[in-house]
Amino acid sequence: MSGVNEIRSTFLDYFRKNGHEAVASSPLVPRNDPTLMFTNAGMVQFKNVFTGLETRPYSRAATSQKCVRAGGKHNDLDNVGYTARHHTFFEMLGNFSFGDYFKEDAIAFAWNLITKELGIDAQRLLVTIYHTDDEAAGYWKKIAGLSDDRIIRIATSDNFWAMGDTGPCGPCSEIFYDHGNDIPGGPPGSPDEDGDRFIEIWNLVFMQYEQISKDQRIDLPRPSIDTGMGLERIAAVLQGVHDNYDIDLFKALIRASEEATGVKAEGKNRASHRVIADHLRASSFLIADGVLPSNEGRGYVLRRIMRRAMRHAQLLGAGEPLMWRLVPALVREMGQAYPELVRGQALITETLKLEEKRFRKTLARGLGLLADASDSLNAGDRLDGETAFKLYDTYGFPLDLTQDALRQRGISVDTDGFSAAMERQKAEARAHWAGSGEAATETVWFGLRDKVGATEFLGYDTEAAEGVISALVKGGVETGQAAAGDEIAIVVNQTPFYGESGGQVGDTGIIAGEGFSIEITGTQKKADGLFVHSGRVVSGSPKVGDVVELKVDAARRARIRRNHSATHLVHEALREVLGTHVAQKGSLVAPDRLRFDFSHPKPIAAGELAQIEDFANEIILQNAPVTTRLMAVDDAIAEGAMALFGEKYGDEVRVVSMGTALHGEKEGKSYSTELCGGTHVAATGDIGLVRLVSEGAVAAGVRRIEALTGDAARAHLDEQDRRLKAAAAALKVSPADVVSRIEAVLDERKKLERELADVKKKLALGGGGTAGGSNEAEKVAGVGFLGRVVEGVSAKELKPLADEGKASVGSGIVVFVGTDADKASVVVGVTDDLIGRFSAVDLVRAASAAIGGKGGGGRPDMAQAGGPDAANANAAIDAVRQALTA
Repeated sequence: MSGVNEIRSTFLDYFRKNGHEAVASSPLVPRNDPTLMFTNAGMVQFKNVFTGLETRPYSRAATSQKCVRAGGKHNDLDNVGYTARHHTFFEMLGNFSFGDYFKEDAIAFAWNLITKELGIDAQRLLVTIYHTDDEAAGYWKKIAGLSDDRIIRIATSDNFWAMGDTGPCGPCSEIFYDHGNDIPGGPPGSPDEDGDRFIEIWNLVFMQYEQISKDQRIDLPRPSIDTGMGLERIAAVLQGVHDNYDIDLFKALIRASEEATGVKAEGKNRASHRVIADHLRASSFLIADGVLPSNEGRGYVLRRIMRRAMRHAQLLGAGEPLMWRLVPALVREMGQAYPELVRGQALITETLKLEEKRFRKTLARGLGLLADASDSLNAGDRLDGETAFKLYDTYGFPLDLTQDALRQRGISVDTDGFSAAMERQKAEARAHWAGSGEAATETVWFGLRDKVGATEFLGYDTEAAEGVISALVKGGVETGQAAAGDEIAIVVNQTPFYGESGGQVGDTGIIAGEGFSIEITGTQKKADGLFVHSGRVVSGSPKVGDVVELKVDAARRARIRRNHSATHLVHEALREVLGTHVAQKGSLVAPDRLRFDFSHPKPIAAGELAQIEDFANEIILQNAPVTTRLMAVDDAIAEGAMALFGEKYGDEVRVVSMGTALHGEKEGKSYSTELCGGTHVAATGDIGLVRLVSEGAVAAGVRRIEALTGDAARAHLDEQDRRLKAAAAALKVSPADVVSRIEAVLDERKKLERELADVKKKLALGGGGTAGGSNEAEKVAGVGFLGRVVEGVSAKELKPLADEGKASVGSGIVVFVGTDADKASVVVGVTDDLIGRFSAVDLVRAASAAIGGKGGGGRPDMAQAGGPDAANANAAIDAVRQALTA
C-alpha cells in the first residue's frame, strides 16, 4: 500500500471509521477568505467554523485538500524543479476537530495511522512541540512511548500557529521522519536542521487560545484540532524514496513528458521535466476551478506557472506545444479522486494549447528584439526601464521574461524605470479620456480601475464568496464610508456577481459584512474589468477595506442560466429549420424570459415554429453536459463557433458547446457551439423545457422570438391548460373536443349570419324603415327614387343592396344608409339609363356631408361614403333628394 491514490483513500477511510466526515476538497480559489490568493492549507475551508461564524452538521472532518503556493506570501515557484520537495500544487491530508476531541486523541489518531495503518517504522520518527507544551509532551510519552530526546521542544513561532494578529491560535506538534544517516542534515532545532535527512511529514495544531490583543490571550471555550500532512511527502516515505518527484504519481507524469519530447529526464534535463510535471498539475487544477490566464491577479500567477513550464518544454527541444498533450496522463492519475479534472478536461486542454501557441510567438519575437536592445550591454549592466516597457507594451513581452532572459548574461533590468513608464502611460490614457453627460460620469470608474485593479470574477462555479471592499461610490463620487439608506455602487476585489454583458442581465443579491447589509439591485462591468455592484445600504455603515460576504440571488441566477443556454439552442434550431442565413441581431437573457432577434426576411410559419421548438427540446432531453473551452478567437470561428451580436471579443474567448446534433449535416457533431462569456447550466436537462411564446417583426429583415424555460414555461403551459379546460366547460364538451366544437359553432354562426343578411336585404328592399314611409319607390325630379336606412349592415354589404335596389326600381336612384353604433355608411346607385343626367359620386358627397363625412368616391353608377353621425341617417337620404331637384 504505497501508491498515491491508495494512500489518500486509506487516510480518508481511517478517519471515516473514527467518526470523521470525509469532506471534499474545496476549490483552489477561496470562497471564504478574500485575503488569500489561493487555498494553501486544509483548514482554509473551515476557517469560519473555527471562528464560530459557521456551523456544520459534523464536529469531526477529514480532507485531502488541493493547495497552490505560487503567489503572494506563499510562493514556491522559483524553487520548483530544483529541490526535492517544493511544489506549486500539492495535496494536504488533514483531520479536524471543531470543539470535539483535543490533544490526546489527535496524537493517538496520528500515531496509530502512521505506525499501524501505514506501517512506518516508529524508530524513524521523532516529534517537536512548543517549548512550554508539557501536556503534549506527556501524551507523546504515554501514547507513542517516545523518550525525551525524541520530543524536541521548539521555542519559536515555527511551533506556534496563529490565524492572524488576533483570533484562534495555539501550539503545534510536528512529526518528522528520519531518511537515514546517508543523507546530510540534523534534527529540528539543531544547527543542521535545514538538511534533508529529517523531513516534517505531519503538523498537528492544537487550537486552544484566542488572541484578544497583542498582550492578551485567553483560553478558547471549545479547543479544536487542525492537522496537515503532505500527501507527496508521506508517499515518498512509504515508497522508500527521498525525493517527492520519485513517487509513482510524478514518475507517471514525467514519463509522459519524456515520451512527448523524446528527451530523458537525466542530467540538465531533469529539472525541466520536473517543472513541467509540477506545473501541469497546478495549471490544470487552477483552470478546472475557474482561473484563466490573464495579466492580473490569479490569472497572472496562472500565466506565469504555465509559461514557466512552456519555457522548459522549449528548452527540451519541443518543437510544438507540449503541455496540452500531457493532460490525459494527469486525468488518468488524478481524475478519479478529483472529478473536476474530468469535467474540465476540454477547457484545460484548449487553454494550455492556446497559451503555449501565443507564448511561443511572443517568446520568439521578444527574444529577437531583446537581443537587439541589449547587444551593447555586458554582465553587471542594466537594461533601461523604457526599453523593457516598450517590449511589454508594444510587443507583449512580459517583464519577468525579460529579466529571466537577461539573467543568464548577468544583466539586470531597471524595474523602477519600467514602473515609471507604466504609470506615465496610464496617466496619459486618463488625460485623453473626455466625455459629456453620462459618458463624463464614467471617468470615476477609469480612475478606480487604475487604483484598485480589475475585479476577479468567481461566478462561473459559485454563487457565494467573500471579498474586500475596494471602493464605494455615492452620487458619482468616491467615498470612504456609506450609511443606511444610501444608494451606492460598491467595488470588491473578487465577486460571484455577473456583470451585465452579452445580452445577459447583471446579478442581484446581498453583500453583507459585520454590522451592515447592502441589497444589490444590479451589476455592471465598467472600465475594462471593474465589476460595479449597485444597490442600497439596508443597515449599518460599510466602509472601504471591510471584509464582506457576497451572495448572488441563486434562484434568479438559475433562471438566467436556463434562459441563456436555451438561447443558444433556439439560435441553432432557427438555423437548422430556416437556414444558415439566420444570424443573431440582439438578445435579452433575463430571469423571466429570453428574447432573441435574428435576421430573416418573412414571418415564420406555425409549422416551422413548432419544429424549432421541437429541435431545441430534443437537445434539452439529451441532458448533455455543457462544456466550456478557452480558444483563440480565430481558431474558434474556424471550428464553426458562432460569435454573438453585441459581444466584444479579445484574442482569447470562451467557447460554449452543448448537445449532439440529430439531423442534417451536423448529425453526430456538437449541436451548438458559440463564443460566450455568460453563465450557463451544467447540462442541457437543467433547462427543463423551452416554450416559444411569440414571434414577430422588429425591423426590416429582423424577426424576434420570445420564449420561456423551466418553471416559467411550465406555468405558461399550466395557464394554457386552465384556459382550455375553462373553454371546454363553457362549450360543455371534453378538452379533446374543444376544437371540433368551436369549428361547429363557427360554421353555425356563418350560417346564421348569411340568414340574417338575407333578412336584412328583404327588410331593406321590402320596407320597414323607409325614409318616406312608403315601401315602394317614389318619384323625385321625375325619376324613380328608393331610400332606406338599415341597421347592423356593414359598409361592404351596402353595395350588394344597392345593386338589388337598382334592379327593383328598373330606372332610378337608390340610396342606402347603414348604421353601426354611432357611425354611418352610405351608398348611392344610379341605373345605367340615368348616368348621363346624374352622377352617383356627386350624390354620395351630398349624403356624406349630412352624416359628418368628408366627401366620398366611386363610379358614376355606384359611389360610397361614410361619416361619424349615424343620427342623421335620414338627413343623408333627404340630402340626395334635394340634390336631384336642384
